[in-house]
Amino acid sequence: MSTQRVFVARLVGCAVFDPAGDRLGKVRDVVVIYRRDDPPRVVGLVVEIPGRRNVFLSIGRVTSIRAGQVITTGLINVRRFQQRGGEVRVMAEMLGRKVYFTDGSGEAVIEDVAIERDRLGMWDIGQLFLRKPKTSGSPFAKGPTTFADWQDVREQQSPGEAQSAEQLVATYSELKPADLANTLLDLPDERLLEVAEELSDGRLADALEEMPEDDQVHILEALGDERAADILDQMEPDDAADVLAQLPEDQREELLELMEPEEAEDVRALLKYGPDTAGGLMTSEPIVLSADSTVAEALALIRRHELHPALAAAVFVTLPPYETPTGRLLGTVHFQRMLRYPPHERLGAIIDETADAVPATASAAEVARMLASYNLVSLPVVDQAHRLVGAVSVDDMLDYLLPEDWRSHDGDETPKPAAGGARR
Repeated sequence: MSTQRVFVARLVGCAVFDPAGDRLGKVRDVVVIYRRDDPPRVVGLVVEIPGRRNVFLSIGRVTSIRAGQVITTGLINVRRFQQRGGEVRVMAEMLGRKVYFTDGSGEAVIEDVAIERDRLGMWDIGQLFLRKPKTSGSPFAKGPTTFADWQDVREQQSPGEAQSAEQLVATYSELKPADLANTLLDLPDERLLEVAEELSDGRLADALEEMPEDDQVHILEALGDERAADILDQMEPDDAADVLAQLPEDQREELLELMEPEEAEDVRALLKYGPDTAGGLMTSEPIVLSADSTVAEALALIRRHELHPALAAAVFVTLPPYETPTGRLLGTVHFQRMLRYPPHERLGAIIDETADAVPATASAAEVARMLASYNLVSLPVVDQAHRLVGAVSVDDMLDYLLPEDWRSHDGDETPKPAAGGARR
């Protein structure tokens, strides 16, 4: 990347360093303000620092942008970024917007924006990378692309008004669910809901699982009951149950009726338990196999990419049936133990019979003690007949133990109420 001209889509994700070479975070967006007769001026960057917190870095504190990295003076205010009136985020609000050529040659959509530094060290929006409407009737065809200076185009809508969320969704395609959730929550509310509408059910469900419950409820209510039910179908049963538990009983029942019967049944089973019990914390979809299953079969199951790592750490061996609630729990086989035996070995021969299970009514404190005492990643949960009804993983326990606003704090910072005042 040139120091004088940088395309924002290439800048996003670049590391931010202090003068000593220590990494401070990575760029998530560029903040600009519109001006009456001149191109928008860059006022700063949105930078993600450890703890998945997005903070504001004034452009005046940026000393260099080169070779995929940003060098700063080292001074960053770690207060969480809050967008001010008149500010526009390039990635979140400008990309995907329709513009018209001032020479009357037609319209185009903004796909990327270049920011340029002048001789005085100020950064402004320079060239735009645009895509014109396609001329072919083929559904796979794309329109031609072109470059244009800011003064060569105009916006029909008011400055700062977002128009299309499709391009923004595309830029988020590589984000991990936790990062996607954090990015969505930093958007203005109206823009957040536009992007949520564009995301696939599975992608949005993954992001919602990483959000505080109040934000989950807000987004689902805004999407309408039918779409909300589709999202809940895609969520892990324990996460879906946590969301539904926040709703009034009549609304909760309506959504359960709209969900797929099998998914709704799992969620109803979890809603029977208190939120601070093993039953309320568990997932009802652990890996369950018979004693005759082989190590090779077990390894094939835990190899699935969509399976959460904590649940992939062990399989539970039971009598039939093999869906929760199962037959009687026989024991647990941990992933590491499976690696010590040949692929054809039967699971029944290598069960860890010393691993205890907890009743569904056990308190969260008891579950935490057992996970810590025996260095476990997950713990089987059983009913009064010792049938497996689910498993509590260590990440479920952490979500319960950490404060509700833990996502907004650095890893080494004691959580405190957010302070007011200027961010700069």
